[in-house]
Amino acid sequence: MPANQGERARRRLSTEERRAQLLSVGAKLFSESPYDEVWIEQVAEIAGVSRGLLYHYFPTKRDFFAAVVERESERMLRMTAAVPGIRVREQLTAGLDTYLGYVEAHAHGFRAFHRADAAGDQAVRRVYRRALASQERQILAALAADPEFGPAFGDAPQIRLAVRGWLAFTTAVCLEWLRGGELTRDQVRDLCARALLGVIA
Repeated sequence: MPANQGERARRRLSTEERRAQLLSVGAKLFSESPYDEVWIEQVAEIAGVSRGLLYHYFPTKRDFFAAVVERESERMLRMTAAVPGIRVREQLTAGLDTYLGYVEAHAHGFRAFHRADAAGDQAVRRVYRRALASQERQILAALAADPEFGPAFGDAPQIRLAVRGWLAFTTAVCLEWLRGGELTRDQVRDLCARALLGVIA
């Protein structure tokens, strides 16, 4: 092995690099298996660290799961961020395609996250509230900047409530779709798009 490769292999990861590595492993495992079938020992083994080190970063499995979801939620926000200068109607389909593709690929984690939120898990609840607030702000900012929808923001509280309701609707539709509903992904996308445009029209 060349000397520079050996140096990279032996290099100790920084705290942030190690944390990011563990969260990446967790995202993959939680997307592939139900929550109860993912073990901390498995995460540590894949990452090449001790179980004790993983618990140093994340005191419990639930804390680890919440951190994975928070990181993935931030990634989804970046993936679906509005492109300045392009109308909301034109971006909505592409944004929903990205979102639904992610939901489908991470079905186990998506279901586990919303089950934990519904059960009142406080670690997950905190992540959920932050993610929901970020999604709302991102959608509202895109609508406010859009020449078609921006003028309606004189009634901002109503629009804010409508967007929040749409996010809850979209979550419920996705959970039902993952149970094996009769709609295709394209049909789910079009349903969600029409629902948002309908509530803000």
